[in-house]
Amino acid sequence: MTHDHDLELRPTEAQTEAALNPPPGRNGGDLVVETLAGLGATTVFGLPGQHALGMFDALRRSSLRYVGLRVENNAGFAADAYGRITGEAAPLLLSTGPGALTSLAALQEAASASAPVLAISSQIPTAGLGGGRHGYLHELPDQSASFRGIVKSVHTVRSQSQIPSAVAEAWRSALTAPHGPVWVEIPQDVLLAKTSLPVVTAPDATPEELVPRVELTAVAADLLSRARRPAIIAGGGVVRSDASGKLRQLAEKLDAPVVTTFGGKGAFPWEHPLSLQSWLEDRYMTDLLEDADVLLVVGSGLGELSSNYHTFKPRGRVVQIEADLGKLESNHPALGIHADARLALQALLETVTERTDATAPERVRDVLGRIADRIAGQELTLEQDVLASVRRALPAGSPSFWDMTILAYWAWSAFDPRGANTMHSAQGAGGLGYGFPAALGAAAADPGRPVLAVSGDGGALYSIAELATARQYDLPVTWLIVDDGGYGILREYMTDAFGEPTATELTRPDYVALAESFGVPGVRTSPETLEADLAKALAAPGPSVVVLPAVLRMFAPTHLD
Repeated sequence: MTHDHDLELRPTEAQTEAALNPPPGRNGGDLVVETLAGLGATTVFGLPGQHALGMFDALRRSSLRYVGLRVENNAGFAADAYGRITGEAAPLLLSTGPGALTSLAALQEAASASAPVLAISSQIPTAGLGGGRHGYLHELPDQSASFRGIVKSVHTVRSQSQIPSAVAEAWRSALTAPHGPVWVEIPQDVLLAKTSLPVVTAPDATPEELVPRVELTAVAADLLSRARRPAIIAGGGVVRSDASGKLRQLAEKLDAPVVTTFGGKGAFPWEHPLSLQSWLEDRYMTDLLEDADVLLVVGSGLGELSSNYHTFKPRGRVVQIEADLGKLESNHPALGIHADARLALQALLETVTERTDATAPERVRDVLGRIADRIAGQELTLEQDVLASVRRALPAGSPSFWDMTILAYWAWSAFDPRGANTMHSAQGAGGLGYGFPAALGAAAADPGRPVLAVSGDGGALYSIAELATARQYDLPVTWLIVDDGGYGILREYMTDAFGEPTATELTRPDYVALAESFGVPGVRTSPETLEADLAKALAAPGPSVVVLPAVLRMFAPTHLD
């Protein structure tokens, strides 16, 4: 008897011929790049190193486009942004030991933000694996142990025949909800050895769907349908699962106000009558959310930033939809639904009963008005004007990438992203240096539109070398550097806590002259000319740098009251 699936596995004549007569000159590295191309990858990021040369040699026999950065951590940030923008797993090619370890901070950010990064690293030769001290260059007793607590999965290859399956399984892991970084490591000798294995064509790595349990969505739908004051917190999971349209439909069906977390920026239209925007670091917003009798939390673990520094204490029933099992009910008791946000929202849309609440838009206007009045009383016109200038200069639909800097902290709460999946920052792990290299990754994904990066002068020095990358690949990234002479937010924190700052002041270069030394146009601007200078830079082809000397302040926190 012949079954359908037997027919599907039967190779064509062309496939048989290619398998029996693979092209000469291939090595283990070819199996890596062939597998990536077969999975659908088009662009890879990375930095070569001695043990990884087999992979990099194979790139010249491949259709894959290579974007090389100057520091492995920056290459990881670029891959992170590419994964966020495209929804595809972004390959990151690294070398053993120091090269691999330098990517750790970037992979932590990717894990925190659920960005699909497929990191593939070389390893010491196979004979050195197992923890012995053989004295190989770059040797670690257990390299994968450094990554196991950060990435979703670890895959160690010991022979060439394992490469296609290991890379495909890692790809599936990276793209199964919740998305995230994964780790593959391949010994140097395995990558360099000639191979007679057939060319890898179309490996199957379809991600598994994380479907909600129907009995849970039925209970959630009943709670929301009968709620008197429902509210919704939309997190990054809504953006990652491309579920912003379904979120809007559900909010409108329930007449439920929606606030987006800093990682969920753009998940809900900023100017919608039900939009509470992103003012999570405000007691007025915390009060409104605490007053909800049913609070739907979608794609957020309600961590420190999303809970106004853990001062949020819900009084009503919480329904939490979360793809990361470790975040489910980790901070508050809830009806926990372990599922992809898009699938769970669809299930709720099909089962909730429409409700009408004419007071909901009024409550939204009231709380946003009270927040605006509070900010207005703090003499922060400069900060608001600068942020407004950035928004006016940045074309709608163009993505922006923000480092850990005071202007970014303002943007978390006060910046209208004008679209889903357009505003990204390093607020997941909170490390410095994200903005510029991440913007380069986004520009590599879509070079047809300008990309904005925003850094402080302290964070800029983490990634200044990537001006060479921007110039080499002519990537359309405009880099706004707010120069306040040091680590501005730490200066502010220390002054508030101890009366004066320590170790926060920095000697820094002339950023305009430095940019021009790389062949990148630079301009020094002012708050009054920022909008025009930034708009001009964004409209010009290729990379550019805009430097704004300014000391900005944060609005007063409310979680300490």
